Amino acid sequence: MTQLHPEIRTPDAPTADGTAAGDGALALDLAAVEERLGAFFDARISAASAYDPSYRRLWESARDAAEGGKRIRPRFVLLAYRGLGGSERDVACTAAMAYELLHTAFLLHDDVIDGDTVRRGRPNTAGEFAADAVARGASSHRARRWGESGAILAGDLLLHAAATVLARADTDEWTRERLLDILDHSVFVTAAGELADVALSERLGDDVPALEDVLAMTEHKTAAYSVSGPLMTGALLAGGGEDVLASLAEYGRLVGIAFQLGDDLLGVFGAEDVTGKSIVSDLRQGKETSLIAYARGTARWEEVAPSLGRGDLAPHEAGRLASVLEECGARRFVERLLADHVDRAVALLDSPSIPPALAEPLADVARSCIGRIV
Repeated sequence: MTQLHPEIRTPDAPTADGTAAGDGALALDLAAVEERLGAFFDARISAASAYDPSYRRLWESARDAAEGGKRIRPRFVLLAYRGLGGSERDVACTAAMAYELLHTAFLLHDDVIDGDTVRRGRPNTAGEFAADAVARGASSHRARRWGESGAILAGDLLLHAAATVLARADTDEWTRERLLDILDHSVFVTAAGELADVALSERLGDDVPALEDVLAMTEHKTAAYSVSGPLMTGALLAGGGEDVLASLAEYGRLVGIAFQLGDDLLGVFGAEDVTGKSIVSDLRQGKETSLIAYARGTARWEEVAPSLGRGDLAPHEAGRLASVLEECGARRFVERLLADHVDRAVALLDSPSIPPALAEPLADVARSCIGRIV
């Protein structure tokens, strides 16, 4: 079975040794974002030292949660800003930092919702705090509550910080209000998608989830805050008009869905040691992914249904389910669906309102969604 890999590639992405793949402005901008993130967490950790030691540790854990990511959302802010002729690094990097804080907040909350204690191959905030509680003699129930409480609070703090950072951006009042509107919409829609994800997985409705329901959930949960919001933010700061923002919003919707479809594939067929994403978690939780939605309509569904959502599903059983999902055509269908969304996103960039300096790198980004799964 072919293993999948997690990368989505953007220009000037850092190489394994930490250097930039190119020497363009984007690499320098990303370095500035990293500096801002480091300074932000250093200041918060220092301020937290005046309180209970566990509060300082909470901020240290939040900082750790923000490390090791691909910085996809800051990249989109900066790609749009530079691609549309923006030249003021400070304000663009501030906005880019806000979306990374937002992303980290969502990761912290998402892990609590999913009951996961590992992220990127290491204990997340919930797992770290729970392990500490066990080491101090707490029962498993109390330790879990302590861990989840810490993760929820850390996510809350970073959600607030994202909005605060953006509200303090060095720009005019009208632009600042628009920036906050975009951020607000991103959070609002993402929460709707997250709730729909849980509802679908928990089978809270009477109807059998259709593929359209799963794709709508995917669009809301991922596209708004991961792609559309960051791109629109960068474009707004660069002076992009409403036609540009509308095109980037639709591009973001298509690429966001494509990216999540790739995540669905990685969650079953991925290489866990490479992605840091469990290949058992989605199946144990009974997540209504695109793979499951397709498989439900095939003759092989009876082989999937009894094991889906079993909390004690063993890795070898997950491997058997993965084989069934491949043999019934689910994997091939989702790969084709992903490719269709990428093609539509690339076609959208062929517009006079999107200059080549932005269209070309965004086309590469869209195509990299396919590169994750080959």
